[in-house]
Amino acid sequence: MSPRDAVGIRRRSAGEILAGLGALVALSALVVGVPCALLLAFGSPLPERMPTLEDLTGRIGPSAIITVLVTLVWLAWLQLVVCVLVEVHAGIRGVGVPVRVPLAGGLQPLVHRLVLAALLLFTTASAVMPAFSGRDMPSTAPVAAVQTDHFQLVAATTPLARAEPSGTAEEGARALAESVAAEPTEKTQTTKIYRVQPPQGRHHESLWEIAERCLGEGRRYKEIYELNKGRVQPDGSKLTYASLIRPGWILEMPADAVGVQVVPVEDLEEYFRYGHPKPDPEPRGQDGRETPRQAPEEAPPAPSAPPSQPPAAQTPEPPAEQTPAPPAEQAPQPPAAQAPQRPAEQAPARPDEPAQQPHAHRLEPADEGPPPVTGLSLPSIDLGWPHGLAAASLLAAGVLTALGRRRREQMWHRGFGTMIARPEGEAARAEEALRVGQDPEGAQLLDLSLRQLSRALADRGRTLPTVYGVHLGAESLDLWVAPADPNPPEPWRAFDDGQVWRLSADTLPALREAALGDVLAPYPGLVSIGTNANGRILVDLEAAQGLIAVRGPEETRRAALAAIALELATNRWSDHMRITLVGFDPDLARNLAEIAPDRIRTVASLQEALPELEGRSEEVRQALAASGADSVLTGRCRGVFGEAWMPHYLIMADQPTDAETARLVALARTGRRMASGYLVAGEVPGATWTWDVTADGRLHAGVLGFDVQAQLVRPEHYQAVADLFRTASRTQGAPLPGPADGEQPPSFDHRPEVDIRLLGPIEVDAPGPMDESRRALCTEVLVYLATHPGGVHPTVLSGAIWPRGVSAGVRDACIARVSDWLGRDSRGRPNLYYDERGRIRLGSEVRVDWSVFRWLVWRSAAEPASETAYLSYALDLVRGPLLADRPRGRYGWLAADQLEYEATARVIDVAHRLAVLRLEEGDAHGAVNAARAGLRMVPDDEGLWRDLLRATHATGDATQVQVVVDELRRRLGRDPLMDHLQPETEALIEELVPHWRQVAHR
Repeated sequence: MSPRDAVGIRRRSAGEILAGLGALVALSALVVGVPCALLLAFGSPLPERMPTLEDLTGRIGPSAIITVLVTLVWLAWLQLVVCVLVEVHAGIRGVGVPVRVPLAGGLQPLVHRLVLAALLLFTTASAVMPAFSGRDMPSTAPVAAVQTDHFQLVAATTPLARAEPSGTAEEGARALAESVAAEPTEKTQTTKIYRVQPPQGRHHESLWEIAERCLGEGRRYKEIYELNKGRVQPDGSKLTYASLIRPGWILEMPADAVGVQVVPVEDLEEYFRYGHPKPDPEPRGQDGRETPRQAPEEAPPAPSAPPSQPPAAQTPEPPAEQTPAPPAEQAPQPPAAQAPQRPAEQAPARPDEPAQQPHAHRLEPADEGPPPVTGLSLPSIDLGWPHGLAAASLLAAGVLTALGRRRREQMWHRGFGTMIARPEGEAARAEEALRVGQDPEGAQLLDLSLRQLSRALADRGRTLPTVYGVHLGAESLDLWVAPADPNPPEPWRAFDDGQVWRLSADTLPALREAALGDVLAPYPGLVSIGTNANGRILVDLEAAQGLIAVRGPEETRRAALAAIALELATNRWSDHMRITLVGFDPDLARNLAEIAPDRIRTVASLQEALPELEGRSEEVRQALAASGADSVLTGRCRGVFGEAWMPHYLIMADQPTDAETARLVALARTGRRMASGYLVAGEVPGATWTWDVTADGRLHAGVLGFDVQAQLVRPEHYQAVADLFRTASRTQGAPLPGPADGEQPPSFDHRPEVDIRLLGPIEVDAPGPMDESRRALCTEVLVYLATHPGGVHPTVLSGAIWPRGVSAGVRDACIARVSDWLGRDSRGRPNLYYDERGRIRLGSEVRVDWSVFRWLVWRSAAEPASETAYLSYALDLVRGPLLADRPRGRYGWLAADQLEYEATARVIDVAHRLAVLRLEEGDAHGAVNAARAGLRMVPDDEGLWRDLLRATHATGDATQVQVVVDELRRRLGRDPLMDHLQPETEALIEELVPHWRQVAHR
């Protein structure tokens, strides 16, 4: 059978010829015409003499500017020539995807198309086509062509195996054409396949690893996925997620894959159906395997999973046979990720679906998001906005909790009539970003769920599994456990044969009531490394059981390491820990130590840190031997030798020397999990895990397979956070402010048409209409105006409500919507208007409970005879914490505003003063009500708790005193801000209830 009968024949069209000729002319003009024109117009680019100092410091004239511009053109031309040479080499030699030319940007793709069009004019096109199959031709291209001088061979509808050229390209084309003609038609229709190998121990293959080995680049795993998604495999399942592959599956590969098997197209479906071709009475000869590419010198300990798959759908591949749990001495290696089948109500997100960031700050509705700013009078998209702090949701929650504890201590030293110092400048900006980005519910879910898991397993006599990764999403918390266990305790659920344990976020209220304060944190080494489209990824540092090396540009790498250090130092899912920082900038190290002095220690060199680390490791070994526990996890789960399992982590910002590396590797590789973790910078031989961060902020976690947007916090932002803690350490308070300029006393003549209540959950009563989808944004605008009675300039309002920028049109439309909502007063005037200075103000008939509260307090000081009545009326306005139930991601402006600081101080002072007055009058029950009214807003203020204890004791009801003590004890175990009681509070309880400690431990 002739080649013309075996394959389709197509002559080159006139359009292809014209395109090729046009490409040749364009390339000639660019490669030859540009330098000729430059030489004729400006002469040689080489200087006649070496430049002198006068040339560098003298005045720049027009000729110098022209010289600089001409030099830039020459440099651009040189880059063009390099791109042409690279593309021509790749096309003629068939080397696969051409090498990327640095800084070429969009130039190289343009050159690529010109070279391809030009080369297709010649007989060497047979060697050109495979070179471009990995980039411009789709991986599922239906045609692979072999073109000679007179005809084109169209070979089947699947990618052809690329023939490696030997000799000239023309000889390669001729040899391929002869092979096509010499074999039957069915033999020419070939494609490449790869059979997923069975696991070796806990080593499972992933698409990333296969692409890296067979295609030379792990990120090309998407091509393999697109070729095979939806195809029924021999075991009856389908490839539906890029992270789910199983041993024995057949994968069709791109045309330039190596180390794979070449099979006839007609047998492809048989391979997918049965895992092997139909029986053939005649031998087929060679299996078509090609020589794999050069393998790396040291194989990774475990494969990696595709980076872009949502982690909630990435779980370990189950082993081929059920194996017993490995002993504690064996370091777990994360297996290849696979996708569990979520229940119908919780379908996992696909990589091609829109990213779901449930905790991201957004505006409502979507059309009111911050577009590019058009007016010069408005704040533009702020490049100084601390995006790293706003994006680090768990870190932000931990920092704000730690800051809240510091401010609570600061309140102890506050004098009557004063408020604590508030942050300013960049520190306030940093706190605003932290408030916008924080996820306190997520941090609480992670903390309580892990403690509940530890208690539930301990009650059943079971040990904690190794958790090497965690995904925290909007709807659930997923743990990747090794080895797989299909029987997690309730309310956890198992997926993918027990390799994922999932807990619904809906269980958080029940966890809050579970009294888990006495359970040791089982996984204190969990730390965020970044986010993907569906949530946050955390990795357990202890699970590495060895060094973790972090590579990448120094600035980005240091930002990633510092972010890890800060989250470890402030998270709530660990109890006590020690973090040793080595090699950090002294200012940065001092800032970190300022934030968490009880956890962070900084040293100048690794030599100073190693003795303590080695001593700590020996203490853990002795504790394991004394307790009989087989691992640190078992000790934490049983709750024995509690202090022995407190972790010590080393974070080193500089690359260690060879001698230091050898000592660290010997210390870290213990053969079992220890209460330690080691993060070091740079390329470190012997590292168990290696993570790579890029200049654009991506982090690839090596064998773990996570490719995420890295969690990065820059040094200037840590400086701002440290300033927050320094401000919170100042004991000298600021005097409470008096009435603001233009602030009028509230009207009590009639019931107001507009009533804004802030002292508790936010409530707005207004006569106008309001779209529910826009209520949250309009309410925030209204609250800001209500707390600034002197008026607000529109530019200031924009910066507060939209800190990342907003257009004038969006801002004005929102203000108009709020004005319509508030309507008009009894005299027909708008309740929201612009005054003569251009400020936005609320009308005189708009009632704000906070303004009424302040006025009543001032009147109580002016009329001592009616002080008790005025203070009582003021406390009646307090319904709960200030601005309670406000949406997450909003009201960041409170960080720089005095509202919270003033309201907290005033309510505490008023409640305390009224309790004292009631007790002096002999009204113990009135004093109890006053103290409880203050605690409604500030439930962690121990001064008010002491007032409540004294007032309750004055009623003579000993049972109620015990009730108050128990109530305080419960809050102490659940409120993250109340980690311990003040000595004055303990002394008072000891006086009123002498045996309260014994009762507490019964």
